[in-house]
Amino acid sequence: MTDQENNNSISSNPFAALFGSVAAAKHFAAIQKQQQLRQLTGEETSISQDDSDNSVSESLDDCDYSVAEISRSFRSQRELCEQLNINHMIQRIFLITLDNSDPSMKSGNGIPARCVYLEEMAADLDDQDWLDMDNVEQALFTRLLLPEPGSHLIHMTSAGTQNLSAERDAGERHILRYLYACFRRAREEITKVPENLLPFAVRCRNLTVSNTRTVLLTPEIYVNQNVYEQLVDLMLETLRGAQFEDMTEFLEDVIEALTIDEEVRTFGEVMVPVFDILLGRIKDLDLCQILLYTYLDVLLYFTKQKDIAKVFAGYIQPKDPSNGQMYQKTLLGAILNVSCLLKTPGVVENHGYFLNPSRSSPQEIKVQESNIHQFMAQFHEKIYQMLKNLLQLSPETKHRILSWLGNCLHANAGRTKIWANQMPEIFFQMYASDAFFLNLGAALLKLCQPFCKPRSPKLLTFNPTYCALKELNEEERRSKNVHMKGLEKETCLIPAPSEQEPEFANSYNLVTENLVLTQYTLHLGFHRLHDQMVKINQSLHRLQVAWREAQQSSSPAADSLREQFERLMTIYLSTKTAMTEPQMLQNCLNLQVSMAVLLVQLAVGNHGTEPLELTFPLPEVEHSALAYVPEFFADNLGDFFIFLRRFADDILETSADSLEHILHFVTVFMGDVERMKNPHLRAKLAEVLEAVMPHLDQAQNPLVSSVFHRKRVFCSYQHAGHLAEALIKVFVDIEFTGDPHQFEQKFNYRRPMYPILRYMWDTDSYRDSIKALADYASDNLEAMNPPLFLRFLNLLMNDAIFLLDEAIQYLSKIKVQQIEKDRGEWDSLSPEARREKESSLQMFGQLARFHNIMSNETIGTLAFLTSEIKSLFVHPFLAERIISMLNYFLQHLVGPKMGALKVKDFSEFDFKPQQLVSDICTIYLNLGDEENFCATVPKDGRSYSPTLFAQTVRVLKKINKPGNMIVSFSNLAERIKSLADRQQQEEETYADACDEFLDPIMSTLMSDPVILPSSRVTVDRSTIARHLLSDQTDPFNRSPLTMDQIRPNTELKEKIQQWLAERKKQKEEELGDTLN
Repeated sequence: MTDQENNNSISSNPFAALFGSVAAAKHFAAIQKQQQLRQLTGEETSISQDDSDNSVSESLDDCDYSVAEISRSFRSQRELCEQLNINHMIQRIFLITLDNSDPSMKSGNGIPARCVYLEEMAADLDDQDWLDMDNVEQALFTRLLLPEPGSHLIHMTSAGTQNLSAERDAGERHILRYLYACFRRAREEITKVPENLLPFAVRCRNLTVSNTRTVLLTPEIYVNQNVYEQLVDLMLETLRGAQFEDMTEFLEDVIEALTIDEEVRTFGEVMVPVFDILLGRIKDLDLCQILLYTYLDVLLYFTKQKDIAKVFAGYIQPKDPSNGQMYQKTLLGAILNVSCLLKTPGVVENHGYFLNPSRSSPQEIKVQESNIHQFMAQFHEKIYQMLKNLLQLSPETKHRILSWLGNCLHANAGRTKIWANQMPEIFFQMYASDAFFLNLGAALLKLCQPFCKPRSPKLLTFNPTYCALKELNEEERRSKNVHMKGLEKETCLIPAPSEQEPEFANSYNLVTENLVLTQYTLHLGFHRLHDQMVKINQSLHRLQVAWREAQQSSSPAADSLREQFERLMTIYLSTKTAMTEPQMLQNCLNLQVSMAVLLVQLAVGNHGTEPLELTFPLPEVEHSALAYVPEFFADNLGDFFIFLRRFADDILETSADSLEHILHFVTVFMGDVERMKNPHLRAKLAEVLEAVMPHLDQAQNPLVSSVFHRKRVFCSYQHAGHLAEALIKVFVDIEFTGDPHQFEQKFNYRRPMYPILRYMWDTDSYRDSIKALADYASDNLEAMNPPLFLRFLNLLMNDAIFLLDEAIQYLSKIKVQQIEKDRGEWDSLSPEARREKESSLQMFGQLARFHNIMSNETIGTLAFLTSEIKSLFVHPFLAERIISMLNYFLQHLVGPKMGALKVKDFSEFDFKPQQLVSDICTIYLNLGDEENFCATVPKDGRSYSPTLFAQTVRVLKKINKPGNMIVSFSNLAERIKSLADRQQQEEETYADACDEFLDPIMSTLMSDPVILPSSRVTVDRSTIARHLLSDQTDPFNRSPLTMDQIRPNTELKEKIQQWLAERKKQKEEELGDTLN
């Protein structure tokens, strides 16, 4: 190379600017070359102003340069410094270098400990060993393409100790983690670099974003890099490391870059693989795994970010929207399916909760339950926040998530069908799981809380016509805010008149939609799980009894029964825990109390947003909005309070102040067919009333003041009289439901009514109202429509007769079978025949127990009612019936037939003969002061005898009843015996009465004959009055008949009275002749 070429080469090198002249640079380069050049570079920043001046003077002495050239020399020096700083900054941000010289010879400000040496690129650049803004993009891309960047690491400093973190950072193999780290380092540089370097730092930061965009758009370029997995993992790491704010800043920039240009791949196509990964991972996680909640935090961010949320709302739409089970397979569905419930119904293996419960103490079970509840509360909060984010983010995401919810509920509507419980295999292939709906319900309940306060002004903005809307197209659903489908097919509280056309709103508010979605979700989920809980409870009881029996008899089946019991107990505890998370129950209580307020306001015709005071009588309401309220609104309410009574009673006590609204609801709807047509639903409200009322048998709970607060609310209820009347009304109404199984159903419906009546009777305000109903009935015995209380007493006696008679029959059958078994007669039977006998004995036992419980209640009710209500019972309408009933039962309980009822264990069948005898004697003593009543007793030719009463007195002594009761009953027996003797003489006198004088139904002498208008048959007034209490038809031709239609047969009555007088006179004459 010539001197001229060498001079040109050196002068073109930017480092030559450090020298006073080209000659000096040439001389220095010849001796030290690049090593000493680096030393000078490192020292450049510390040169003093005097040194600079001296070097310039020396240069001027050596070379005759112009002032302009000297100025250029200073500018070049500054540019060199800037370039060196840029080089170092790029190295610090991206941990890459083109300089692989000896680290001991390197110095400078902030050189990183380790960098990836881009060897190929360095070679391509003809040994250029610094990075600048012209080549950094190429350098970064080259770094990203390296399959093993760790193998290209070099030391940048001469530090002797190993720096593992520096090696890890520089050699990071995962490109997204690497780019994110570069982003953070660039962001840090932006806050520290001098102003002249700021644009370059910002550009480096932007490079991390643009390269991340490239990676996500064209992941196939980068070999062995699953960039979507990396993105998910990176988000998890930053969440756990409390760096998520940095991560979201990075993602926001990347998302903006991705959405600006979607030519290569749409943003949705970028996000779908990420959602696929989340779906695959979340579906295998358990409720109590901390990792689950980190994933949920990732999704919380996704549902807040408008672009991702839009993709998410589309991603969760199922392939087949009409298949309910498909919703569970979506990402949102997979989250909702996480629970402590069994993943596969009936399979407890690999279930992580409540295994081997019999080996755990109650305290240990309680601790595990509490632990699960803490996770559940957190879990439900996350789901709620996700839904809330989607609802609030934009009209588009709101519409998409509401559509998803509406379509999901519609596709799973079959969960409520009866067959669904009978065919579980098909059920679980067609519909989403119980866990899915329980969690969805919990999240939706949280969304409802802002307006779930009894006096919330938003509550009464609910518009029930939403439920009457028929098929709408997609655009109509969006504009009207209507996303539920199929509600118009639901049965409503009352039928809408055919001429009544609802006034549909142009658009429905979120309060309306939230309430409907939440109530329907509870209908599909909570309701079904409650039914399962009851059945599991019953099965556990049966298994426990069978297990104990097997243990006592050393049966080989004992181990198998114990294992079954364990498995079922695991299912029970898991289900109970899932359903009793305290915050969920409190939210549901708030909703149902608010629903009670809302329905009462609709019932009184309130169209405003301020609640009206409840007053009686209720106003007549035209075009009632109740015609558009589906029955499941009221059914959910009832179901929830019954559940609380069974499984979470303490919540009722702590929320007692809310229960007045429930009493309002029950009072308004239970007895009013004009506001709630379905008699089954109204009967269920009696069970609700039993659930919320105080219970005298309540076990003391140290955490709750027992039933004190409920007692206060119940006993001071301002509409006590109307509540008592409503209860008696529904007791009567369920006699005729129109259902083919009404006869069996009515006893189950009436079961909770007896303890309520007993409790009411012990409270003055309720007892006075019941007595007022009885007084009204006494004054209106022959009204066109029989008075309510008269019909009630008639049905009460019907029930008592049927139930105790059935109980006696079953006990007799059990006695026979027990004797057969004890004699060993079953031992010779075939295994199948023996199983049939065992099954038969078990069935008789269950039936006997049910009928005994119910008959104990009915006889007990009659006992306390007759203590103060007498006139009705002693009236001929009822007296003969109650007397024949009491005597018939005494005959079986104390008479010669009592031996047939002596089964082995009375308590097993709830058979309480002593209590029954005591109650029957109490009824007799309550009514025994009435002469008419006592005179009617001997007329019971089937069961009455003086001996029967003497046997009753002996039993009262035997069971240690109070002496005054025994004396009073003995005196009553004597009075009745003397009346019986007198009546026997009279009967002999009238024994030959002609058929015309006899009642055609009872074959007894008529005292007040009346003519039936349609059949023209004459019967005794008391006979037809008693018949019409149960059946308002003519017994001879079934045509409609009421008491006001009958006409007295005055002519026949006079004939009978005349004949009676003649017979009496004749008898007296015969008696006189005999005496003479």
